[in-house]
Amino acid sequence: QVQLVESGGGLVQPGGSLRLSCAASGFTLNSYAVAWFRQAPGKEREGVSSISRGGSTPYADSVKGRFTISRDNAKNTVYLQMNSLKPEDTAVYYCAARPGWGVSWDPAVYNYWGQGTQVTVSS
Repeated sequence: QVQLVESGGGLVQPGGSLRLSCAASGFTLNSYAVAWFRQAPGKEREGVSSISRGGSTPYADSVKGRFTISRDNAKNTVYLQMNSLKPEDTAVYYCAARPGWGVSWDPAVYNYWGQGTQVTVSS
């Protein structure tokens, strides 16, 4: 069964950190481009970070310098390290995977999605 499962969300104070995990089962994640998206209430889903098969890692301007995406091929998992969190980072975070080399900010091109994990940044 092909599945992506996110974990690691939670409540954190402004300036704090969280690490999100995206674990794959039923397929080999390093053969796919992977992206993290987020969706806040009343807003459209937006791309946050991505990692191509070749290892390039583009980021949205709003998270550059604060978020880092990485892969652990042995664990078939992609991570999103989030530092210096701000209240505006509050959203449900989703990971998504698509076959092939390239990454995209268009959610429609991703074949597999996780269920999402809530991140709340608040004092």
